[in-house]
Amino acid sequence: MTALIRLVLLCLLLASSLHAAERTRYDIDYRVAFVPAQGVADVAMTHTPGSGRTTHLEVRFDPSRYSQVRAQGGILRNTGDRWTWEPDPRRASTLRWRYKVDHQRRGGGYDARMTRDWVIVRGDDLVPSMSVRTTAGSDSSARLFFDLPPGWTNVDTPFVHTRDRKGFVVVNAERRFDRPVGWMIAGSVGTRREFIDGMEVSIAGPVGDPVRRNDALAFLNLVAPEMRAAFGDLPSKILIVSAGDPMWRGGLSGPRSLYLHADRPLISENGTSTLVHELVHLVTRIRGVEGDDWIAEGSAEFYSITLLNRAGLLSDQRRDRAFEWMQNHGRNVRTLTGVRSWGPQTARAVGLFRELDREIRRTTNDEKSLDDVMHQLVDVREVSREDLAAAVEDVMGRSSRVLDTPLLR
Repeated sequence: MTALIRLVLLCLLLASSLHAAERTRYDIDYRVAFVPAQGVADVAMTHTPGSGRTTHLEVRFDPSRYSQVRAQGGILRNTGDRWTWEPDPRRASTLRWRYKVDHQRRGGGYDARMTRDWVIVRGDDLVPSMSVRTTAGSDSSARLFFDLPPGWTNVDTPFVHTRDRKGFVVVNAERRFDRPVGWMIAGSVGTRREFIDGMEVSIAGPVGDPVRRNDALAFLNLVAPEMRAAFGDLPSKILIVSAGDPMWRGGLSGPRSLYLHADRPLISENGTSTLVHELVHLVTRIRGVEGDDWIAEGSAEFYSITLLNRAGLLSDQRRDRAFEWMQNHGRNVRTLTGVRSWGPQTARAVGLFRELDREIRRTTNDEKSLDDVMHQLVDVREVSREDLAAAVEDVMGRSSRVLDTPLLR
């Protein structure tokens, strides 16, 4: 067989594979209508079969938050708070429900809120997690649309707009069934947008709330390049939503998005930054496996100090004082393991990561650092202490003495 014939056959095989992949798709359109007078969102999910389709979908609707579950087309069944839906295999069919938006965290403050003028909510809650079965090889093509009340002029999500800018293209690269997750904001909202180091950044908050949009953009212009250097590629778009009281007075990250209370300083008195801490979570998406939450929280807090210093926003002297504060705050901690890392425990983990960074630099004659470990952990995503130790050993060429500590036993 000549090289030319082999090349032609290879091209035909590739074209056939691409065509087959293209044929096994189906459409999912999400439509969200906010109803401020009732404090709810009416959500509709329309499934349109193509050459591929969803055959079975299962979802838990907590009755304290969700109501009026119903379907137009297909077969819908209910057992307690569990619902199963088999969409119509031949034509478009729709599953609908109603979601109660307002939600207060323990200790006070809302992490989801709707007023007559605006709403801040997570897509993860608007569209809860679903178990989905599809025809072989099928992949969804998903879009998100909003029906806004009169006077509501703006809406933003972590996703890019459709070409006609009437909706958003929902893409979750890790899943075949695309679900609109992450923070969202709509209503009488002020937004500042900018491209920073190739990443579209939107900072949005209710009109009239003391949201420091331009300050945050200036801050990110310095920090984002350091994040890329430390962790690798940045998301194509991130959304930062912010508001004042009675919203929760802290920060919470989500997929390609985060929430930050308007009163939180960009740099705290102890030299850390809630904004950078949550951005580290957002960019790395590292989570500790059960018992190892300290890895995600400790590394995020370590880099909230380190990246500020690298960006020139924190002097070497203030950086060192910030680490000293952490060391003092965590001095009584005897173990880093636990279900959820808390203040002093996270502070002690920061100290361990600082020692680990120093060990890596000494061992490799300053050619490697904790950054090289983080590059590996970003790919692991759900990280255990064994994963951390293996990544450090790969970078250093030997096991870590810093990680051989009673704190991890």
